[in-house]
Amino acid sequence: MIEKALAEGRTALTAPEGRELCRAYGIATPGEGLATSADEAAELAAELGLPVVLKIVSPDILHKTDAGGVLVGLRTAEEVRDGYAAILANARAHDPAARIDGVQVQQLVGGGHEVIVGAVTDPTFGKVVAFGLGGVLVEVLKDVTFRLAPVSGEEALGMLDDIRAADVLRGARGAKPANREALAQLIERVSTLVADHPEIVEVDLNPVFADANGAVAADVRIIIGDAPPEVTRLPRERILEQMTRIFKPRAIAVIGASAETGKIGNSVMRNLINGGYRGTIHPINPKADEIMGLPAYKSISDVPGDVDVAVFAIPAQFVAPALEEAGRKGVTGAIMIPSGFAETGNVEGQREIVEIARRHGVRVLGPNIYGYYYTPENLCATFCTPYDVRGGVALTSQSGGIGMAILGFSRTTKMGVSAIVGVGNKADVDEDDLLTFFEQDEHTRAVAMHLEDLKDGRGFVAAARRVVREKPVIVLKAGRTAMGARAAGSHTGALAGDDKVYDDILRQAGVVRAPGLNDMLEYARALPLLPTPRGENVVIITGAGGSGVLLSDACVDAGLTLMDIPPDLDAAFRAYIPPFGAAGNPIDITGGEPPSTYENTVRLGLSDDRVHALVLGYWHTIVTPPMVFAELIARVVAEERDKGHVKPVVASLAGDTEVEEACEYLFEHGVVAYPYTTEKPVAVLGAKYRWARAAGLLG
Repeated sequence: MIEKALAEGRTALTAPEGRELCRAYGIATPGEGLATSADEAAELAAELGLPVVLKIVSPDILHKTDAGGVLVGLRTAEEVRDGYAAILANARAHDPAARIDGVQVQQLVGGGHEVIVGAVTDPTFGKVVAFGLGGVLVEVLKDVTFRLAPVSGEEALGMLDDIRAADVLRGARGAKPANREALAQLIERVSTLVADHPEIVEVDLNPVFADANGAVAADVRIIIGDAPPEVTRLPRERILEQMTRIFKPRAIAVIGASAETGKIGNSVMRNLINGGYRGTIHPINPKADEIMGLPAYKSISDVPGDVDVAVFAIPAQFVAPALEEAGRKGVTGAIMIPSGFAETGNVEGQREIVEIARRHGVRVLGPNIYGYYYTPENLCATFCTPYDVRGGVALTSQSGGIGMAILGFSRTTKMGVSAIVGVGNKADVDEDDLLTFFEQDEHTRAVAMHLEDLKDGRGFVAAARRVVREKPVIVLKAGRTAMGARAAGSHTGALAGDDKVYDDILRQAGVVRAPGLNDMLEYARALPLLPTPRGENVVIITGAGGSGVLLSDACVDAGLTLMDIPPDLDAAFRAYIPPFGAAGNPIDITGGEPPSTYENTVRLGLSDDRVHALVLGYWHTIVTPPMVFAELIARVVAEERDKGHVKPVVASLAGDTEVEEACEYLFEHGVVAYPYTTEKPVAVLGAKYRWARAAGLLG
């Protein structure tokens, strides 16, 4: 049926064809028939049972309502005959050249809840299934959620809870709830339909009427077209082999090496040498015999022995022939620092270097990048300054400017990193290649990525899903505003034109999405420090009532659950706080309390297995100065961890400038702490919880 429609040059199936396709996939639709005359329409209406709905059937009229091609609630045979004539007249007035197959006579269905189930072909992620509120308000309210197709039954059920109106479907204000299993099954079957048939561009079931008995698609719209090209992916083992040679090279050639200060080729050489890289460095410069005490070669072809990585520090116009030589040499990684390719409109030049690289089996990082660091190997193949604080965070950026921000933040906070990588134009190597390496890298405990787009959304999701089982993946996705109007043949297509698709699918992959650059960097810095929580119960202990209220609000915003403290634990806390304090949650110990009150309450929260995470609110007082608080909390947390009471602890410190030093001290001792803010420590804890849920680590 799809092949026939495409052969006829059509971009959509007719309503009867769509209904036939739905029937094949077990998707319920109302009883109906096709009438080619007014009398036939009346006969069908009598067979189906009045009242009925009439709809124009035309391969050239997709939006039937806009053409006056839908009449609802016709109750007599005469109304049906008159309606048939009216619909034909409206359709011909709307488009005189439209092909008209007849009028669809359909059982009138309604009642229950009106939702939309659909699918769209996203340029980044391919087939994506959608669910949300239906009817005419769908594009106004945009209460919709997306997942990669096909979805499992569990994922489909999750979609029902992921819209703002989820409570409506559960039967809010005395209404009868929708049949969740039937709705989830409908979503699952639509996702299978589009996954089975690449030629289906969009599916729009709107409205779907869902009640306690089931779910029926009252209207079906299916857009068809050419199947998108299949994405070719290298085997994971091959990617890992290539990335390992790039991050752990035995020999590096610098093409465009220079002895002249101020040249990029000079900076790269200086950084490799001064950074302590232990492998062999080969400067390549046709006009030099020696650079920085190392023998220089006219061409990479002249280098004796194998070369794993070639760093390109030459103008764009000289890259292609130099890459050809590097390919013949057997180089695995080409680190393309030069700009002047696709980012400036030189698409053909970029296409040429990709073709050369693929022909020789070379992986290209860039072009238009600052280079890359890998601290376990003392490797600084970049024109930026070396970075030597080793740690467990791998950071990548699509932008050079963001890369410099990453570097500056890392220095200022003394954040230990395993890698900092620029990906630039992503002509070849992209985020899923890097995730494949970081997944198995023993030096990497968390990955943070700034990206503006994804070349292969499904490849990224597959890699991220593997990594998040063991390590958090944090993403700052730039371009959160709407992509602008694009041609869409359905409500679903129109809804999929903005950041919501990225947001939902990154969440489906288990990724922690950061709202801004500083958030991404703070998540990267803090998440490896925080122990993984074992449950959802969060307790706030604060010395200031105002901070307690703000911390409570922040917990709600971060999706955290404030523990309903049981009577015995409540009594235990009350034993340590003054009578004018407040137990419950937050636990307000008041500002005038000595260090012992902080110690007793925090130790109680850490030692009780029913409490899974602590949020501390500190207020600068003479009785408990900032550094006294910091040293106390660090000691108590360390002692309790030694006893096996390992829980995430975050702190908000309010006070004079001394609280800044106190926060630094706490960070150095494994307690995430920030001055002058109640939102940031809780947001970090929320990010840790989002990852733990995605990884299935919560009890």
